[in-house]
Amino acid sequence: MKVLFFGGTRFVGKALVSRLLSKGHEIFVFTRGNLPVPNNVTHLKGDRSSDEDLRKISGHSFDLIVDSCGRKLEDTQRLLEFSGLPSYRFIYISSAGVYNNTQLFPVGEDCPIDPKSRHIGKAKTEAWLKEEAIPFTSFRPTYIYGPGNYNPIEKWFFDRIINRRFIPVPLDGQIITQLGHVSDLAEAISKSLETDQAINQIYNCSGTRAVTFRGLIETAILATGNKVSDFNLRSFDPSKLDPKARKVFPLRLSNFFTDISKIQKDLSWEPKFDLLNGLIDSYKNDYILANHEQPDFTSDESLFD
Repeated sequence: MKVLFFGGTRFVGKALVSRLLSKGHEIFVFTRGNLPVPNNVTHLKGDRSSDEDLRKISGHSFDLIVDSCGRKLEDTQRLLEFSGLPSYRFIYISSAGVYNNTQLFPVGEDCPIDPKSRHIGKAKTEAWLKEEAIPFTSFRPTYIYGPGNYNPIEKWFFDRIINRRFIPVPLDGQIITQLGHVSDLAEAISKSLETDQAINQIYNCSGTRAVTFRGLIETAILATGNKVSDFNLRSFDPSKLDPKARKVFPLRLSNFFTDISKIQKDLSWEPKFDLLNGLIDSYKNDYILANHEQPDFTSDESLFD
């Protein structure tokens, strides 16, 4: 297929471009050119906010369009005005962050949407794609991790482990979260293209099992080759912090995990990475290879003022 990516040179987009190239698809990527484009990929350089740049895609017709960086409904509407509709499918990277707070877990795809979510534009985009009868498949990952992650999730923990710091943990560390490896997400998206069952579907996509904050921290310690007993997990009271804020702790401070049974059933898909192996992959194939500035840990101290 002839595939157009909006994004495609970092993290999820990069992993998916690699996966689709290996399957013989013809790939075009539309980016601002800040990062290198893989070999055997056609680069259409531009900014999606510029009509002049978007005209570069008007002379093509695409079987598949993947939007891995759209945040607002207007983002998607504008790009489709210039690209035209794909002949086969539109793939959208949404977020499990669209869901409303709940006391019932795991969260399914039919659970209520939070109208105040910072990801509400993604939910509106999904609703619009349905209303316009545009064949699409949308994916709602929870926290994505793995090599190339530009969000400070696993890095936040690795920084404190490598620098032999105490590690702040909310309350007793029993808040539950869920992570999914970027490679598993890319594989799920790739598999969705192989079946019509996925057309006009929205899928939660993450790891098979949820984990407590304490369990996540201990697993990150093991992934670096250290012993859990060598570290101090220091409890703090998060009651004065925004539950969804990620400035002083990298994950939302409330239970957050989803039901992935729908994608498992429809796509015959299973994550290949458990949490330990996924964090080892991220640590060995990304974190220790990067040049890190000395982290600023002053926010850790502020949690105990």
